[in-house]
Order: sequence, then C-alpha cells, then structure tokens
Amino acid sequence: MCAAGLVEHLYQCGIRWSRLPPAPPHKDELMFRHIAVAAFLLFAAIGARPSFADVAGPATVVDGDTIVVAGERVRLQGIDAPELHQTCTAYGQEWACGRISAEWLREHLRGRTVECVGHARDRYQRLLAVCYVGGEDLNERIVREGWALDFRRYSMDYVQAESAAKRAGAGIWRGEFTPPWEWRAARR
Repeated sequence: MCAAGLVEHLYQCGIRWSRLPPAPPHKDELMFRHIAVAAFLLFAAIGARPSFADVAGPATVVDGDTIVVAGERVRLQGIDAPELHQTCTAYGQEWACGRISAEWLREHLRGRTVECVGHARDRYQRLLAVCYVGGEDLNERIVREGWALDFRRYSMDYVQAESAAKRAGAGIWRGEFTPPWEWRAARR
C-alpha cells in the first residue's frame, strides 16, 4: 500500500491525519480563556494583601499601639501599649491606663499627617510599621512618653526610650502596672 493509500484508508476509518498543525481555537474560545485568566488574576489580587506597604495621611486611633491610616489598620511595630480595658495603679488608686494611653495618642495625632513604613503583617493582618509624625519616630515617642513598653519579644528598638520614661515616672511608669502581654495572657 502506498502512502496515499494509507492516508485514504485511515480517513475511511475515521482517523484524520494531517501534517498541518491543529486549527487555532475559535475566537469565542479565546475570549473565554482571556476572561477566565483575568478573573483569576483579579480574585488573586483582591484576596492577597502585600506584607509591606507605605501609607500616609491622617490617623484614627484604635488603641495605644494600633491606628488606621488611609484605610490600612497599622500595628505600631516594636511597642506594646496597655489594652483599652486594662487598668493600672498609681498613688493607691486604680486608673484606666489603657484608655488614657489611647487618648494621649489621639491628642498627639490630632490634625497631623502620619507616615508609616510597613515591613510585614501580624496574624490579624494588621500592617506592622514604624510611623512618623513631622519626621519623628511615633513608636519611640509613645514609649518615651510612658504610654507603651518596648515589646522585647519582637524588638529591642525602644529599650532606651523605655528606660527614660521609667526614670521620669512618665505615663504608666507613675505607678504599678502589668505589662500588656502578661495582662492579655491572663485573660485567655
């Protein structure tokens, strides 16, 4: 059987054979593929948040170490402030140090632009960042004013600021308190 006979035989048996490449997909099929890829990329972009970011603008205070800037929830890296419902003791009196810490931060930021440089996200998807107000490190300022502690579990950046606040009896250092990480652990 010659080559032409073999091709004819295969054709009669329902087997199509050609040296030509397969026909390109129909234009409707191509459009569907493009839409599917675009939808996948869109959903991936919506669901994934970058672990780093730089945000700037006015801030809303959540508590003594968490703010919202440009719609981004920001956890101030390396510091830990008393929780909103945490109390401290000074001069034999219990006082709402967590609430006062947040109020101090709110007053300090009122009408000012905050610039944050983020490096990662915590387990709550908050941006972990060092923030600046007027060029000054906000995280350090909060610790130096005595409204937060250096969060040594994650950073040693603000140990000197904490020592200065302690020597001055500033903020929560005016009396006795439980470190915020211990206060949270006791309530779990």
